[in-house]
Amino acid sequence: MNQNSRERVLGRIRQALSDTPLAPKPARDYLAAHTPDDPAAILDLLHENLADYRATVHRATEAELPALVAELLDRHGAHTVAVPPGLPTAWLSATTAEQRHDEDAVLTPHELDATDAVVTGCAVAIAETGTIVLDGGPGQGRRALTLVPDLHLCVPRSRPPERPGPGDRSFRRCLPPAPPRQ
Repeated sequence: MNQNSRERVLGRIRQALSDTPLAPKPARDYLAAHTPDDPAAILDLLHENLADYRATVHRATEAELPALVAELLDRHGAHTVAVPPGLPTAWLSATTAEQRHDEDAVLTPHELDATDAVVTGCAVAIAETGTIVLDGGPGQGRRALTLVPDLHLCVPRSRPPERPGPGDRSFRRCLPPAPPRQ
């Protein structure tokens, strides 16, 4: 189609639409959450939705976490574990697996491939969708660190409902709304 034909077709379309009313603005009164403000119900929903994605979910207190991490690493035969910068040292305090820190000397692709597991936190865990968000922040590591080892143990921590973060209930509460486009 040459330029003349294109302009002629677009002109006809503009002319046909010239007397039509503008589309109404969409309502922006969405619910911020579809779940109650009960932290236990939110964690139950997160557990249920993560299990729908075939994730194995375990619950532990902060005091029980090191033993659980060690048990899971042992159960999966992990002899080496990648450690992202900022991961709480207590989380790996009970494991005998060799810890490979990805801090000053970044682990090479070969070293990552030879690593059995990685343990990370997450930026946000969204209960309504079963979404785990990793943003490379403290305790989460870079993308390759979380994708290459065969086993990824991710530890979402629960937070109070008034402060969005891991264990939050809705996607909308975790991300600021984007400005509407016209």
